[in-house]
Amino acid sequence: MKSLDVGLAFDLRPDLPSHADAPLDAYEEYDCRETIEALAEALTRLGHGTRLLGGGRAFLDAVIAEPPQLVFNLAEGRGSRSREAHVPAACEMLRVPYTHSDPLTMALTLDKSMAKRVVQSAGIRTAPFRVIEATADADRVDLPFPLFVKPVAEGSSMGVRLSSRVSDRSALVREVDRCLDAYRQPVLIETYLSGEEVTVAVRGQGQSARVFGMMEVAPSDGRIAQFVYGLEAKRNYRRQVRYHVPPRSLTGDQCADAERVALAAYRVLGCRDIARVDLRLDAEGRAHFLEINPLPGLNPVTSDLCIMAGLLGVSYQALVGGIVEEAIRRSPALQ
Repeated sequence: MKSLDVGLAFDLRPDLPSHADAPLDAYEEYDCRETIEALAEALTRLGHGTRLLGGGRAFLDAVIAEPPQLVFNLAEGRGSRSREAHVPAACEMLRVPYTHSDPLTMALTLDKSMAKRVVQSAGIRTAPFRVIEATADADRVDLPFPLFVKPVAEGSSMGVRLSSRVSDRSALVREVDRCLDAYRQPVLIETYLSGEEVTVAVRGQGQSARVFGMMEVAPSDGRIAQFVYGLEAKRNYRRQVRYHVPPRSLTGDQCADAERVALAAYRVLGCRDIARVDLRLDAEGRAHFLEINPLPGLNPVTSDLCIMAGLLGVSYQALVGGIVEEAIRRSPALQ
């Protein structure tokens, strides 16, 4: 692999919440220092020079003063539903190559309803959904129960709790009220799918994109129909979750169907380099698009993508190196 001067763009998780009534997961999507250190070490072992650029204004100051050859982007951004587009937009303006998807894809996919509309328009299966902006609107939701409730533009399962699965109108109203109050944004309500949950990693770009791996995310108690992969499960994943690569509960045909759905969603949403597509099967065993993460976490221990890679026998260094290779392959300035 070509040796590069690589700058890391990232946003660290603050030690304290910004305000006293912030939700428990207010900074769930931001990185811890251990992740950045592991990534920097992997890049160094691959032969690259590595600099920590940070995010926000610090990133802008650093990249303007001394542009790297490549920005390795992990920055979630702050302050808007377009926050994940901030770093790639700045890189494009400054003509600095960077990893992962472009600003349009980053902004589109963070808004779950917009992503689902695009996916649905392409004929890709996704659960029926509604978006509401006030608790009073919950009474007019015309989808059959059970339903699933979550903030429309958050990542890392923010806002997703055991209570997100609702079975009646009063529970729906309570969950909508909780999400609106805590996250101050519209709420996505969708039909709850009772089948297995899988996440599919895809690498590449356009028609050359291919599936890197597929992992079943299963409850340790076996109660798939009630499983919610949210805050409680993720923070206690060693006890509550079992990860299976390849998926243990899916047939060969179901795995092939899930791959088709994931690849189609990845392509129609314009993802590149790598992304993770979350799917859930319905009662008939058909895979449906839930959401996509074009900036998947890279904590070597807890991130789903890294757990999947480890179960596939792919080292953390090789995973990181593959992302860099994809960026080099599509960047003429790095050839």
